Amino acid sequence: MDSVSTPDSPNSDNNAAMSPTSGSAPSSSMVGSSSSSSAPSPSRYESQKRRDWNTFGQYLKNHRPPLSLSRCSGAHVLEFLRYLDQFGKTKVHTQMCPFFGHPNPPAPCPCPLRQAWGSLDALIGRLRAAYEENGGKPEANPFGARAVRLYLREVRELQAKARGISYEKKKRKRPPPQQLQQQPPPPAPPANPSG
Repeated sequence: MDSVSTPDSPNSDNNAAMSPTSGSAPSSSMVGSSSSSSAPSPSRYESQKRRDWNTFGQYLKNHRPPLSLSRCSGAHVLEFLRYLDQFGKTKVHTQMCPFFGHPNPPAPCPCPLRQAWGSLDALIGRLRAAYEENGGKPEANPFGARAVRLYLREVRELQAKARGISYEKKKRKRPPPQQLQQQPPPPAPPANPSG
């Protein structure tokens, strides 16, 4: 497979250079002007989603043989995610490394840099949405394939062990104590006069 000129990370702002539509967005002062053709600039999420979609499209074009989106499968998505690892910035210690399981190692080591699990998870979420926005059918979405979900889970678990970081689900926050005190007390049971 030929190399694709890809920026440092799939969620870095540097890959705007790959996007043919990455021209300058209208300034906020122009948005409210009398010109009805100017639209508000897209949100950061929308801009990132478009850049990610363009990066994936470029990857498919440079694939050997070139792939059309309609023939793309979960296996191709996995190939893309593994390809992106070469641009990663997260040190993932191997089991042979003396720093395996240490979140802040005291010295450098030769372990590889990878894409962080959180970055890959967010990337897949944006690409899933972009696929459907660009005419793909939800039931055929390669970014939602079971193999992709399993791969992300495996990466999360591996990185958690290698870096000594737990990825536990965040618990729902309880309301602050002031709100609990403002609630009316439960009604008292009726007094028993025969008692």
